[in-house]
Amino acid sequence: MLPSLVTRLRLGCAAFFMLAASILNAQPHPLHDSVRDLVGDDPEKRVAAVYTIGTSGHPLAKELLDALANDGLMVNDDVSQVFLITNKGTVDLLTGSEVAAAPNGLESAMITNAVRSALDQANAALALTLPDPAARRSAARSLLLTTDMALLPIIEAAAKKESDDKVRTDLLMTLAMLRLQFGSLPERQSAAQSLADSNSPVVQRALSGLLRRDAAGEWVEPDPVVRQNAAASIKVIEDRLRKFEILANLFSGLSLGSILLLAALGLAITYGLMGVINMAHGEFLMIGAYVTFLTQGLFRHYFPDAFAFYVLAAIPLAFLVTGAIGVILERTVLRWLYGRPLETLLTTWGVSLLLIQSCRTIFGAQNVEVENPFWLSGGITLAGDLVIPWNRLMIVGFAILVVGMVAILLTRTRAGLYVRGVTQNRSMAACNGVPTDKVDMLTFGFGSGIAGLGGVALSQIGNVGPDLGQQYIVDSFMVVVLGGVGQLAGTIIAALGLGSVTKLFEPMTGAVLAKIGVLIFIILFIQKRPQGLFALKGRSADT
Repeated sequence: MLPSLVTRLRLGCAAFFMLAASILNAQPHPLHDSVRDLVGDDPEKRVAAVYTIGTSGHPLAKELLDALANDGLMVNDDVSQVFLITNKGTVDLLTGSEVAAAPNGLESAMITNAVRSALDQANAALALTLPDPAARRSAARSLLLTTDMALLPIIEAAAKKESDDKVRTDLLMTLAMLRLQFGSLPERQSAAQSLADSNSPVVQRALSGLLRRDAAGEWVEPDPVVRQNAAASIKVIEDRLRKFEILANLFSGLSLGSILLLAALGLAITYGLMGVINMAHGEFLMIGAYVTFLTQGLFRHYFPDAFAFYVLAAIPLAFLVTGAIGVILERTVLRWLYGRPLETLLTTWGVSLLLIQSCRTIFGAQNVEVENPFWLSGGITLAGDLVIPWNRLMIVGFAILVVGMVAILLTRTRAGLYVRGVTQNRSMAACNGVPTDKVDMLTFGFGSGIAGLGGVALSQIGNVGPDLGQQYIVDSFMVVVLGGVGQLAGTIIAALGLGSVTKLFEPMTGAVLAKIGVLIFIILFIQKRPQGLFALKGRSADT
C-alpha cells in the first residue's frame, strides 16, 4: 500500500508541475489585442489594428496581413478563436501555438474597403525593408497618400538608412506630405516649401488644395506663409512638368516618325524605281503584324521557355513572307502596268481590298492581341505620369538599324548600284547590261519586306487587325512626296519631321486639326518645290 501511495503522490506532483508549466508557457500572443481588434466589429479599431500590426516588427506581421487580404485568416463567431493558415502550417494567433488544423465551423475574416486601403499602406511600410530598390521605391511612392501618423517614425527610420538616392527622395516627399497635414506650423511651412522637389500629381493636388477657399470664403489653409510656400512650389512643379511634357511629346513624335519611316521606306524605293502607286503597301504592314501574331502563338505552344524572344524570330519571318508576297504581286500583276500610274493605283487598291478580306476570313474581323515580351514592357518614368515606354524606345532603335542596313545595301553593294542606276536612267542601265526586269522584281519584294518589318514594330504598340495598314498608307505617301521620290535621306527627314510636328501640335489643336495642318503644309510646300526636299538626280529625272 505504501509504495502505491508514494507512486500516486509522485504522479500527482508531476501532473501538477506539468499543468503549471503549461499555464506559464501559454502566454498571450504578442499581437493578442491587435488580432482581436483586427477581426472585431469596430471599423476604426480594425484599421488601427492593421497599422499596429504592420509597424510592430513581429515576424508574423507580413504573413498575418497577407492572410487577411487573401482569406487566410479564420475566426469563429465570438472571436474567441483566430487562426492563421499559411503554407507552413496553422497558428492559433491568440495563444501563439501551432496546431495541426483549424477547427471546423470557422469563417474567413471580413475585409472592408477601409481595411483594404490600410492593408496597402501597411504592406508598403513593410516593403521599405526589402532588399530590392525598385520595390522600396514603389512602396515609398504608394505611401504618398497615407494619412496615418503611426507610420511617421517608420518612414523616418527608413529614410535615414536608405542608400538609394531615388528611394530616399521619395521617402522625404512622403514625410513632407505627412508633416504638411499633421505637423506643427513651422513643420508645415517647411514641408510646403520642400515639396517643390516632387514631380507627383498627388503632391501637386495636395498643394493646390491649400490655396482654395471654403463656402464661407475663408482660406482652407489659414497660415499665409504656408500658402505662399505652396504657391511657389506649385509654380516650380508646373514649370518642371511642362518641360518633361515637351520632352515626352518630342519622343512621341520621334516614335511616330520611326513608324512612318518603316512604313514609307519600302514605298519610297519602289515608287522611285518603278513609278508604281502601290495602294496595297499598308497591307504589307498588316501582313507583317499578323506574321508576328502567328510567331507568338508558335513560340507559346512549342517553345514556351523561349517565348520572350519570339519577336526576334518574327523579324526575318515577316520580311521573308511579305517580300515573297510582294514578288508574287509584281510578277503576276504589276509588271504589265509599268508606265501607267493610274492603272497601278486602281489595281493595287483592289489588291489591298483582297488582302484585307483574306485576313478577315482567316483571322476574323476582330483585332488580335500581340503580347510584349518582358524586355519590351514597362518604361522610363520622367515625372508623375510621364513615361517613355521601352517598346517605343526599341522601335526607334529598330528603325535606325533598318535604315542603316538599307543605306549600306543601296550605297555599298552591286545590287544597290543596280537599283540606283535603274532609278536614275532605266534605258541607259539596260543598255549597260543591268537586268532591269529582275531588279524591278527583287526591289519590289525588298520594299514589301521592309513594310513587313514595320508591321512587326506596329504589333508591339497596339492590337493587330485587318484595317491596320489603312491607318498609315496616306501618311506614307505624304512622307514619300515630301521627302522626294526615291530619296533615302529625304524619306528619313520627312518621316521624323512629320511625326515630331504632329505630336507637338496635337496637345494644342487636337489630333484632327494637327493632321489637317500638316496636310495643308505639305500641299503648300509641294506647290513651291514639286520635287520634294531632295530632287531626283539623273539624266531622266525631268522626263
